Amino acid sequence: MEKTYNPKEIEEKLYSKWMKKDYFKAKVDENKKPYTIVIPPPNITGQLHMGHTLDETYQDVLIRWKRMQGYSTLWLPGTDHASIATEVKVVEAMRKEGLTKEQVGREGFLKRTWAWKEQYGNRIVEQLKKLGCSCDWSRERFTMDEGLSNAVKEVFVRLYEKGLIYRGERIVNWCPCCETSISDAEVDYEEKDGHFWHIKYPIKDSDEYVVIATTRPETMLGDTAVAVAPDDERYAHLKGKSVILPLCNREIPIVFDSYVEKDFGTGIVKITPAHDPNDFEVGKRHNLPILRVMDDKACMNENGLKYKGLDRYEARKRIIKDLDDMGLLVKIEEHKHNVGVCYRCGSVIEPIISKQWFVKMEPLAKPANQAVRSGKIKFVPDRFSKNYFSWMDNVKDWCISRQLWWGHRIPAYYCGDCGEVMISKEVLHECSKCKSKNVKQDEDTLDTWFSSALWPFSTLGWPDNTEDLNYFYPTSVLVTGYDIIFFWVARMIFSGIEHMGEIPFSHVLIHGIVRDKDGRKMSKSLGNGIDPLEVIDKYGTDALRFSLMIGNSPGSDIRYIPEKVESARNFANKVWNASRFVIMNFKDDINFADVKRDKFTLEDRWIISKMNSLIKEVTENLDKFELGIALQKIYDFIWEEFCDWYIELVKPRLYDENCDTKNEACYVLNDVLMKALKLLHPYMPFITEEIFMNLKHNEESIMISSWPLSASYDEFKDEEKAMEFLKDCIKGIRNLRAKANVVPSKKTRLVFVVEDDWQEEVLKKGIVFIEKLACASSIDIERDKNTGFDDFASVVLSRACIYIPMDDLVDKKAEKERLEKEKETLEMELKRVDGKLKNVGFINKAPKEVVLQEMAKKEKYQDMYDKVLERLSKI
Repeated sequence: MEKTYNPKEIEEKLYSKWMKKDYFKAKVDENKKPYTIVIPPPNITGQLHMGHTLDETYQDVLIRWKRMQGYSTLWLPGTDHASIATEVKVVEAMRKEGLTKEQVGREGFLKRTWAWKEQYGNRIVEQLKKLGCSCDWSRERFTMDEGLSNAVKEVFVRLYEKGLIYRGERIVNWCPCCETSISDAEVDYEEKDGHFWHIKYPIKDSDEYVVIATTRPETMLGDTAVAVAPDDERYAHLKGKSVILPLCNREIPIVFDSYVEKDFGTGIVKITPAHDPNDFEVGKRHNLPILRVMDDKACMNENGLKYKGLDRYEARKRIIKDLDDMGLLVKIEEHKHNVGVCYRCGSVIEPIISKQWFVKMEPLAKPANQAVRSGKIKFVPDRFSKNYFSWMDNVKDWCISRQLWWGHRIPAYYCGDCGEVMISKEVLHECSKCKSKNVKQDEDTLDTWFSSALWPFSTLGWPDNTEDLNYFYPTSVLVTGYDIIFFWVARMIFSGIEHMGEIPFSHVLIHGIVRDKDGRKMSKSLGNGIDPLEVIDKYGTDALRFSLMIGNSPGSDIRYIPEKVESARNFANKVWNASRFVIMNFKDDINFADVKRDKFTLEDRWIISKMNSLIKEVTENLDKFELGIALQKIYDFIWEEFCDWYIELVKPRLYDENCDTKNEACYVLNDVLMKALKLLHPYMPFITEEIFMNLKHNEESIMISSWPLSASYDEFKDEEKAMEFLKDCIKGIRNLRAKANVVPSKKTRLVFVVEDDWQEEVLKKGIVFIEKLACASSIDIERDKNTGFDDFASVVLSRACIYIPMDDLVDKKAEKERLEKEKETLEMELKRVDGKLKNVGFINKAPKEVVLQEMAKKEKYQDMYDKVLERLSKI
């Protein structure tokens, strides 16, 4: 091993090795259990960001762990065609050439888009490889490859034939800039300064009027009613009456509908069914006309009267002025509100009536809801199931058509002569009804989410009955952020149940988002985004992965803090240096076959016991998806127990040529380090592989090695207890020396006063450690606690005390101040534990073992308190 750890030199080399060896490649093996994850497909326009890095690291940790556990693992990668985003990119490129979509035509445009995809679409895949992702790249899919296109057409036809897909006029999210309907997932919300305009609507044949407040006065030209709450007595006298719509002089009815909140605003609202989803529902209930007043560019259309051709905002200005001139504008209130904008271009969304294709959601939502309620599918953390239900219980029909050219074209064909509508997986050239050749395919494409909803099974070959599909479906866990539970997760669940007759995955692991160090969401507008590739170039992939996972809990946002990456790199260096020390102490003639377990020393048995406990706990944490907690435990063990303690404890045996347990020491060093690296490997794959291949074993790669198994949980527990006692002694002495500013080279006399044979025996076994690690010049062990120690400083432990001559250490005043502080701390702890034990509710409700633990704590604190009082009385 090189003297210094250099991630740049090993990461690319190791990834190439893994690829050449086909370690990532999944195999159908009936002798193994399958474990499958499908990657949330990043857009082909995408570039690796911190959100991807966190998401992919989560998945890679799970896959590498399960691979080592002996599962046949498939992490299936792929990319999404991203209709709007990709079309925008290509249109921008064409604009620079002075060309438009219409000039090159549909076929010419698609040819250019496929060329763009070939040139740029694989960029993020290469970046994922840089992140160390162990995906099966031989099975990589694209949402518009031939197989997935067949799946999309199959699903459309099936749902249409079952009456679950229909074409009709409904309110959609419309982007006037992109000139297409967009999904809820493609709408961002921004707080904007706006206004409430209060407008008089005269009541017909009366001097009376009602006041309507609106944030979009330009839509009033499309009003077909005003509405009040059925139980609002203020307006009861208006039943059966109508108002005259200002500017239009059109009579519209006053309707009574429970949609209206009588305590909000004036208690009366305008109803514009063509421009508001709630108004559309009110309009259906009251059979109101639907009058659209804007075109696809959000300019006023022929129903816009004298405002025809004006942009919506220019029309708004003129309408407000005209209303004011007519004396119908009552007042203007400033109003902050969330406004929907297109995620791609930032234009304000216009809710608008449009003829589109829709999926009936209610029949599909019911079994999908039941799958989660029954526990077949579990959200981790469970609180996110509430988000799922809140959307699915109130789900509306899904608009699946988009006015774009890039994407899956809707497999609907229209006869220009008889008007017949035909749905077909095959391209049609003749009308099935009148045999006319005047047949055209629908110009629209399908929502990107339509193909993404099929991802867990379409990627495995469906609708064909493939070997992969039969073996790897359903998948095991879906890993994703909480922001797409509705848009993607829910659609995969109902699609899997509908088309496969089985849930698509058993667990949904939700992670948070990566924020900047100040807790702000990373965005281009704030300029606070961090390029993971730059971090990798500076610190290495392992350090970045480690920094994102350590302490991370599912569902919680995390902050990207550069110091955490530096700390992760320091940890990598610590592991590297410790491993070099271990390997450098292996002699050429070392033979682990000669190791005798009965020659294991106290420190050997202690570290083996600690390792066994660690393996058990980490495996349990991973089973519960507590990836951050597991990593914290691995980190603590490697840094503290292995590097700072065991290596130091074992050094005297390594340096003593005559030591008859040196072979055993080397064996334990190698074995414990090897197991620790295996536990760490899913998080830090590169450094663990490089070190692992320099240790003594017969395994080909850490990637395909066996996950460690813990021995009997009670093995060597007595030795572990003894070693922990010695550690407490050493740490207490070190802390005391540090407070007294004693230089490390100065050795001091130590006197141990113990209460039982066990402590005395342990101390005798540990004298060599105490001398070395606690800088002792001499060590005495006594049983008589009444021996005079007036001129000694002390370390108080449970049922034991350590005394150091004051002249070797500190003055009496400093020692008294220290003991007074210790006394205050112990008094607080005793007060706290007493409060618990005197609380009847705690005693009755808490588990018995918890109560016993608190009682044991009280006994320990009381013993320590008594010893401190005794010491104070003698100073």
